[in-house]
This record gives sequence, structure tokens and C-alpha cells, in this order.
Amino acid sequence: MPRKVTKSLSRKISPDKKYNSVLVQRLINKSMLNGKKQVAERAVYAALEAAAKKVESDDPVAVFEKAFENISPDFEVKSRRVGGANYQIPFPISGHRREHFAFVWLVSAARARAGMPYEKRLMNEIVDAYNQAGGAFKKKEDTHKMAEANRAFAHFAR
Repeated sequence: MPRKVTKSLSRKISPDKKYNSVLVQRLINKSMLNGKKQVAERAVYAALEAAAKKVESDDPVAVFEKAFENISPDFEVKSRRVGGANYQIPFPISGHRREHFAFVWLVSAARARAGMPYEKRLMNEIVDAYNQAGGAFKKKEDTHKMAEANRAFAHFAR
């Protein structure tokens, strides 16, 4: 099996039922625990509607897409051993990997919040990402700062 996911190996994800959006379906899939998809769907739909209401918008998908764009990273750092020393080398990210990091950061930041149901935690994290704040946005900023700090080692990239 190849190390890189080629077009033929990537799964085709069908859009969700309510908004007909592949991004929302992927959020549902990332939010799902123990194969309970209906529970995840209910939580995500409630969070999207509440987030749209909180930012005073009538389109929940547009709010989510803007929040998602705000937390999607442009760079990442990878360790590379050069002459006995390990360097953190910045690499640009695009496509599926960029989306994967954004989803993982969003869901993990929502789960890290405490004291309320998952729908409210996810809603608050989406609203914070929309307003360029919160745990997922902080993770993106930290990643970008790390890449910026190690920009001098970019010439080690293959």
C-alpha cells in the first residue's frame, strides 16, 4: 500500500442530509464517537444553528465555512535530522491534510471545554473560530509561529 493517498485510494464522502455540504458531513464524522452517527448529527446540526444565531447570520453553513477557513493552517513543521541535529523544517500544507488538521483541532478544542453538553461546546468553538479566537485558532497560530521561527531552516526541505 502506498504511503501517499492517491486519488484512487481516497474515499468519496457524500454530502450531509440537511445542508448538502461535504464539510458538514466530515465534521459529523469527526465528531462521532463509538459509531453513533445520529447522535453526532444531532449535536452538529444543533451547534451550527446555534452558532449562526449567535453571530446573527441566517446561513449556518456560511458561518461554519468562515470559521473553518479561519482555523485551517497554511504551514506545518516537520522534524528532519541533518548532520546529527534535528531541525523543525516548515512546509506549506494544502488540500486534504489542511482540512484534516482543522477538523481535528476544532473537535479536540470543543471536547476540551468543560461543564456543558457537546453541542454547546462545539457551538462556542465555532463562534470563537469565526471571531478568530478559541482553542482551535490558538493551535493554528502556534503552528504558524513555530513555522515562522524556524523559517531559517527551510532550505533543508527536500
